[in-house]
Amino acid sequence: MPAEPAQRAAAAGLIDGRPLEPGQNRRVSLEMLTATLAARGPRLTPGAVAAHACNRQLAAKARRRLQQAASADQIRRQLETAAAELPCHIRELVDPGTVFTRLRTLGWITRLLNTPDSSALLDQALQVAAQLPLPGGRVDRRLLVPGNPHALDTGALPALVLALTRSSGISARSGWARLGVDCDDLLGGLIITGIAPRGWRIPPGATYTLPPRELAHIDWEPPKITDGWVFVTENPSVLAAASSQTLAQDSVTPRVICTAGTPSQLECAAVAALSKTGWNVAVRADFDQAGLAHMRALLAAAPSAVAWRMGAADYLAAVHEGTDVLHLKGSDAPWDDHLVPVMRKHSVPVYEEDLLPALLADITAGAPGSCAL
Repeated sequence: MPAEPAQRAAAAGLIDGRPLEPGQNRRVSLEMLTATLAARGPRLTPGAVAAHACNRQLAAKARRRLQQAASADQIRRQLETAAAELPCHIRELVDPGTVFTRLRTLGWITRLLNTPDSSALLDQALQVAAQLPLPGGRVDRRLLVPGNPHALDTGALPALVLALTRSSGISARSGWARLGVDCDDLLGGLIITGIAPRGWRIPPGATYTLPPRELAHIDWEPPKITDGWVFVTENPSVLAAASSQTLAQDSVTPRVICTAGTPSQLECAAVAALSKTGWNVAVRADFDQAGLAHMRALLAAAPSAVAWRMGAADYLAAVHEGTDVLHLKGSDAPWDDHLVPVMRKHSVPVYEEDLLPALLADITAGAPGSCAL
């Protein structure tokens, strides 16, 4: 029996027998208690009485789920109505009939439900989508939101626009390029040492960045030696370590290009141009979902390039214990049929830094190596 007088009063008359003292217990038939409550009110239940006596809301989770379902349905109606009014070439990307399901799969419906003004964010994203150019046309990203040239630089709005138009899942620059949208062409690009565009004079050992503006019409200096290799890496730490080792040992400047993350289509094309100029190209990335996608993009752009220490044996040589989970498909590493199975077995990412001694040895030797199974 509750200690509080108000709670004891709420239970009075519901329990047969002698009144209980505070703290005393008595076993009660739930069937008899339900019948007693029904006689006092058809909508009364033991749960309702217990919630009232304890001053707690009944079915709060159920009400919250109903509210979320109603809000999600409102987002669905807003999406389908607005998407149906988009220009034809954009409607093909957004697809009013499937856009809600697709955004829900990507986690965007939950994200919108947790946004203070989801309707306004969604409406703004749809307005941006409506301004996208016709196929073959181009537009400056800074002009898509009138009065705010930086609205699509970062944040939820640009990410939602890319998700709406099926352009997410790749680098943002590549996603915008797919839509005919030009980003700032002075930021980003490739970090390079040991190789330069034709006619450029770069001090030996210097590291520099080629921005997208220069990559758009790149013309590489051809190799002066036979069987010359250029090493393409994902992480700046590899290039930095190679440059530092060269300076310390006063050896030949390594030829290394760093994409600093997943490369854009323009950056992939610039790497492909190396092969066309006569260079042998070795490419690599981290052993994780993003790294494998990175590799597929580079190898698709430059089919003659080789995967550099990106095989199953290389992964096994550096894998360690961990708690991460890798979600991989069988086709994620077409350059090595054994790689995905062993990565699924261990389900732990391996980063380029884990293989750094072997990578530096290859760069120093001037040719890519690999472990053997």
